Amino acid sequence: MDQEEQRAHDLRELHAQVARVKEKTRPWKETIALILAIAAAELSRNAASVFGPYISNNPHPTHYTNAIKYALAIVFCALAIVAVLGISAKTRAFFEPRVGSAHAAVIRYALLLAGLVVTLIITLQLLGVPVGQLVVGTALTSVLLGIAAQQSLSNIFAGMVLLLSRPFRVGDPIQLRAGALGGQLEGVVTEIGITYIRLDTGETIMSVPNSQVLAAAVGPIPRPVQEPAPPPLPDGDSPATRPPGTGTRI
Repeated sequence: MDQEEQRAHDLRELHAQVARVKEKTRPWKETIALILAIAAAELSRNAASVFGPYISNNPHPTHYTNAIKYALAIVFCALAIVAVLGISAKTRAFFEPRVGSAHAAVIRYALLLAGLVVTLIITLQLLGVPVGQLVVGTALTSVLLGIAAQQSLSNIFAGMVLLLSRPFRVGDPIQLRAGALGGQLEGVVTEIGITYIRLDTGETIMSVPNSQVLAAAVGPIPRPVQEPAPPPLPDGDSPATRPPGTGTRI
């Protein structure tokens, strides 16, 4: 091994060691971000009592207090987003070898959505935005968006049902029977996603919406019936060893 190969080998070893160290220390990043986010939220909520005595001699102490309050609210939002992203990613890595990548992805998306919604609500409260009126407006907007994205949402909920009920697994040969699919569809399941499942039909990879899969009749592909082998002829006689023009001996 020459010097260039040895140097490349040492560099790969160094990168591997750094990756292992980061993997061990990475959980602390989310924990520290969450603790700092909680501290920023408390300081923003009590900015007047905490920072008021230090800026009381200024000509406009209320303006300074509000500026500190809003700045800490923005800091809370940024730190909380970092914590939510890290915790959801760690949760997926924890559940993936136990329940599979598809179920782990659902858990990650649920935690991510819940964490971002809670972060948004707390940030708006810290900024003094009336959350009640905003919730009403958001509810109306959500209804309109839900009607517009009805098909996509139905695929997502159908995907969650398929992941929880498990009528089939990745690698299973299945057949789907439904009028929406144009009859019968056969293939091997290669992926179960949030909106689609993918079937290897032998000719191509087809993506089938989860809502149509949930509404279809699902079953395994029947195996071909094997005919029983003919019984051997007595005394080792067989058509291959029998002389031409002779029949079966009785």
